[in-house]
This record gives sequence, structure tokens and C-alpha cells, in this order.
Amino acid sequence: MRKLLVIGFVSVLGLVKAQSWKTEDQYIQKFAPYAVEEMEKYKIPASITLAQGLLETGGGQSRLAQLGKNHFGIKCKEDWTGKTMSHTDDAPNECFRVYEDPKQSYEDHSVFLATRKYYVGLFKLDAKDYKAWAHGLKKAGYATNPRYAHILIDKIERYKLYEFDNTSKDEVYYAILKLYPALNNDAVFMAQLSQEKQNDKVTPPTIKVDYKQSSYAKQQNQVSDIVDSKTRTALLKNILVKNHPNDGLKFFVMPVDADISEISKKFGISEKRLIKFNELESSKLAKNDIIFLEGKNSSGNKATYKAGTGETMHDIAQKFAIKEKKLYSKNRMNQGEQPKSGQLIYLQNKRPRS
Repeated sequence: MRKLLVIGFVSVLGLVKAQSWKTEDQYIQKFAPYAVEEMEKYKIPASITLAQGLLETGGGQSRLAQLGKNHFGIKCKEDWTGKTMSHTDDAPNECFRVYEDPKQSYEDHSVFLATRKYYVGLFKLDAKDYKAWAHGLKKAGYATNPRYAHILIDKIERYKLYEFDNTSKDEVYYAILKLYPALNNDAVFMAQLSQEKQNDKVTPPTIKVDYKQSSYAKQQNQVSDIVDSKTRTALLKNILVKNHPNDGLKFFVMPVDADISEISKKFGISEKRLIKFNELESSKLAKNDIIFLEGKNSSGNKATYKAGTGETMHDIAQKFAIKEKKLYSKNRMNQGEQPKSGQLIYLQNKRPRS
């Protein structure tokens, strides 16, 4: 079945149709991979994590999510040493945690549940029994709303989030595509999926090391570091370069975290030019970043686009192969200003004056 799907993808890879997703659908498409990754690490149902994120952020619309990248309403507590922000919740101006990116919020949510004594009983439940987890969270005092468990269950069943309880981080993009077939027409999403498929071909190497009289844990860590390094190198070798629908510009999706110097060496393009092409502020690249191997255009291949949950102007510029400065100019926005979810972004002509 998966092979048939992939064959079908090829014929539509170059197309980008205007698709207006609802806010909560956008949230699921963007953050399901995080939820599945956390499920694999901590055995928390991905459906539960996603439903909680949807509820806490209002589909990514909340002030905490947009300003603090905090998707689960986790307050500072005595053990938090990171950035903070004030927000009125149960009481005025309460202290909430601030994260560098939403992925940290998802990780912290898992750690929060896994290390608090109130939630110990949850981890004795079946990781695929979302109903038991929903009622368990309510019983453990996670939320004060008496209907909390039913609200979570309703979201899980309305959006079929239980599909993510039966997938893995290597298959999650196929699960998203199953729920949202119209993503077949999104060239960037399909490039991401193709790269994930390519990543599947990379198998961790077998490492032989000489025996040394040291702790087993230390030797295991050394072997793990070697395996990670060799796997990472193999993933970078397996980069799939695609042609973007906007004039066929060459781009790819990062298969793993890396430095721009590694991409420069692989493609024989100077770091300076790569940074300029992609309007980067740092040499650090993250997995799933969109990277262009040539300069982007001044306009998009479609007229407008509705900004998704958590999307920045840089994200949109990369998605549609448009120079970020041109995008700001077309939309009469100040440099550094970010769009609101659902905001209409002009990709070809200037936004009409209001």
C-alpha cells in the first residue's frame, strides 16, 4: 500500500494548490511528528499529547504558544531556570515557562508527566488506550475542568488522532498524508516525505571496538557516539535535491541537524552564498529545514497564502522560494514582524492599503 502511495506522489510533486486548512488541522500537520517522537521516548500516547496541545493552545492561537512557544500551559515551578513570561490564567500574572521552540515544549511536557509522582499511575496504562489516559489525567489533577477527559476524547475522535498511536517517527508523515490527502499537492511536504523515505534506507552501522578495562556504560556511550556520527554522515550523503514549483529552483529538506559548512562541502557552494540564498542568521541547520542551492525569486508562484500556526515570515519565504525581504515589502510589514495564524500573506503583488 505504501509503495502505491509513493508512486502516486510522483505525478503531483510539482504541483502546489491553494489549500485553506482549518487552524486545528494545521496544528496537527505541524506538530504530529513531535507527539509521535515523544510517544516513542516516554510511552505517552501521541493522540493524548496532540489533543492536549490543541486544547491548551486553541490550535496554536494562544498567547502562551505564540509568544512563549509554550504549548501545554506549564508554569514555572520552583525547578525552572529558563526564560519566563507573565500570563493571566487561574490568577493574574502567573509565571509560565518560555521555550526557544515548540519542540522543547513537547519534550518538557513529557518530562513533566514522567517525573511527577501524581502521574505515575498513567504509565501503567496501555499506551494505545487514549480513553484511559484521558480519564487518568483528569483523575490525577492535570486540569480542573470536570469535562477535561471528555474534551480530549472528543478531539481525538473528531480528528482521528488515534492514528498517530499506531505509527512511528519514521512513518508519521504517511499517517499525516492518510488523514490529509490534499497534501499530495504540497511540494514542500512531499519533499519532506521523500527525504524521510530516503532516510529509512540508512541503517546504523555495526561497530567493532577493542576491549578496554573500563565501565560498560562508558564503552556503550563511546560506541553510541560512533554509530550516531556514522549514521549522520550517511544521512547527509543521502540528501534528495528537488525542483521547487517556483521556477524549478533547486532545494532539499535537511535530513538531520548539521552545520552549513557540511552542506557547503557536499555541494561545492561557499558558506557565504548558502547563507545569502537562504537568508540565514546562523550556520546551524535543523532537521526539516528547507535549504536552497540557488537564489530565491522576488515573487511566488501563487498569489496569496494563509499563514499557518506558528509559521514565521522566514518559514513562508522558504516554503514558496521568495526572498524574505521582498515578502516583508509585499505585505507592508516591518522586518522581524511575524504573521498571525490565518493571516493572508501576499506572494506576488503588494498587499492593498487598508
